[in-house]
Amino acid sequence: MSKNVSVVDYGSAGNIESIRKALVAAGADVRIVNAPDDVLESSRVVLPGVGSFAEGMRQIHDRGLFEAVKRVAEDRPVLGICLGMQMLADIGFEFGETAGFGLIEGEVRQVLCKAAIPHIGFRPVRHIGNSRLFASIDATAEFYFMHSYEFVNYTDVAGLTTHGGHVFVSAVAKGSVFGVQFHPEKSRNAGIRLLKNFVDL
Repeated sequence: MSKNVSVVDYGSAGNIESIRKALVAAGADVRIVNAPDDVLESSRVVLPGVGSFAEGMRQIHDRGLFEAVKRVAEDRPVLGICLGMQMLADIGFEFGETAGFGLIEGEVRQVLCKAAIPHIGFRPVRHIGNSRLFASIDATAEFYFMHSYEFVNYTDVAGLTTHGGHVFVSAVAKGSVFGVQFHPEKSRNAGIRLLKNFVDL
């Protein structure tokens, strides 16, 4: 079975090279794509990202990638990482209101908790349901987070994490669409295992 994975380079994906290396370590044949036709030809798509929701979506639209990603998500695996996960939502409230891909119901809002923001560091993820992303990953495994906004969702939660007494959604899953708020490419063996699970879908 093909292990091809396309990583979408839309301009706000500053962590793209580390994601490529992690996917290769997970057994994937990786290509970096930035054109709609290349996205449409993909077997699996990873949507990375760092920065703001508004800027990320602007660059997605400027490059004509919006409809291509949505089309792939209809019948092929898509994984959003950090900002990439947030953009799967209906709307984000970072620097105003910005529509997202609308692939998983929810909205993106600033994390409100007593602890320091941005939330940076390794934290465990409590698995919710039986998402294939977390297959063979121990419940005590920790993943690396770096974010100030969170995906607010109540219907498609695959993982929860606590920071400063605040519980937030750290993974979502709906059909063939997945998202993780943490950075698997910076999460050591657990991160590689999660990416391998995605590659094996």
